[in-house]
Amino acid sequence: MRNAFEIQGGKKLKGEIIPQGAKNEALQIISAVLLTGEKMTISNIPDIQDVNKLIDLLADMGVEVNRVSRDTCIFEAKEIDQNFFSSDAFKTKGGGLRGSIMIVGPLLARFGKASIPKPGGDKIGRRRLDTHFLGFEKLGARFDYNPENGFYNVDASNLQGTYILLDEASVTGTANIVMAAVLAKGTTTIYNAACEPYLQQLCKMLNRMGAKISGIGSNLLTIEGVTHLGGTEHRMLPDMIEIGSFIGMAAMTGSEITIKDVHYDELGMIPDVFKRLGIKLERRGDDIYIPSQDHYEIDTFIDGSLLTVADAPWPGFTPDLLSIVLVVATQAKGSVLIHQKMFESRLFFVDKLLDMGANIILCDPHRATVIGLDKRVQLRGISMTSPDIRAGVSLLIAALSAQGQSTIYNIEQIERGYQHIDERLRALGAEIKRV
Repeated sequence: MRNAFEIQGGKKLKGEIIPQGAKNEALQIISAVLLTGEKMTISNIPDIQDVNKLIDLLADMGVEVNRVSRDTCIFEAKEIDQNFFSSDAFKTKGGGLRGSIMIVGPLLARFGKASIPKPGGDKIGRRRLDTHFLGFEKLGARFDYNPENGFYNVDASNLQGTYILLDEASVTGTANIVMAAVLAKGTTTIYNAACEPYLQQLCKMLNRMGAKISGIGSNLLTIEGVTHLGGTEHRMLPDMIEIGSFIGMAAMTGSEITIKDVHYDELGMIPDVFKRLGIKLERRGDDIYIPSQDHYEIDTFIDGSLLTVADAPWPGFTPDLLSIVLVVATQAKGSVLIHQKMFESRLFFVDKLLDMGANIILCDPHRATVIGLDKRVQLRGISMTSPDIRAGVSLLIAALSAQGQSTIYNIEQIERGYQHIDERLRALGAEIKRV
């Protein structure tokens, strides 16, 4: 497998691009097939490593997986091999995939027990799993960590509905607790629940399966436990992080691009944040059209002070797009303060942008001030390594706009989140190849 991209930058791109299915939704929805023994048809599945690994993991457990097309699978979780959860194979596969934590809730709900190896995942600082486990405990699960084999063992033979106040509005934590609670006895209320579109999608799908969840879209979910869930069909939303990435890419490269089928009403404030960076974009039906523009100017606040873009739980701005905003701002007219509140270490890729000629002051691990070059000075191509999925794509966008050749190593990080990204960019006219 060739594991670097070689990019000739400075080319204008043109055409239409279709965003993949949402990765973060896929990890929840595909885990939820474990809640029933009936057939589940899931479509618009992104063809990316993290999702494919989860599908492989389900198949290893005994789930029947029938891939009927490139983006559609029929799952049937009639029989699950309980011995698999204490095997070395599970430890290797589950431990290498952060999304594997999402199978715990459904397994607890349906089978009353689960084991999970300590998960891995992106290097973006400490990402605690306490929210998941504290929620399971409140529902009556007992768990212990075995430091010798690195497994969490959870016993949930008597899950009871209860009131849960989450310590943080964790998307995966909320999803996992919801999946555990749908088959618990009695009523569960989850306050400070995450309300991202992905989580709304999961709750709506569970209701179609026979669950009783109310308050969807708010931060207070009420779940009346049921005894059985049936099968259903579900189509994933397009990936809002890809959509934001493509808006940024169009602006950086001065390209005319149409992003198709974006489910605009589910994008929250994402289009508005890019508009505040001066990027022209218009809604055409359910597509976003971005005209070719040679300049874009960053807004200021009403009193003239420096614009700040910060992340926050939904419906705030997603942390996954802050690195894209930062890169796009390097070529804007004006300045912006990027404040990464929700994760550590996510701004540490700016050293690569400095090497490319960007004007950025890293104030501390959470804040960076970007002084835009207004495209008067092009970034220059360099060799660099991708530290994580989102920073990797941000560097890829920077490379597409830069003068000369860039090489990005460790691209498996990018491919964990973006399917066939090089093919799709070549279709727009990008000069990108694997080396």
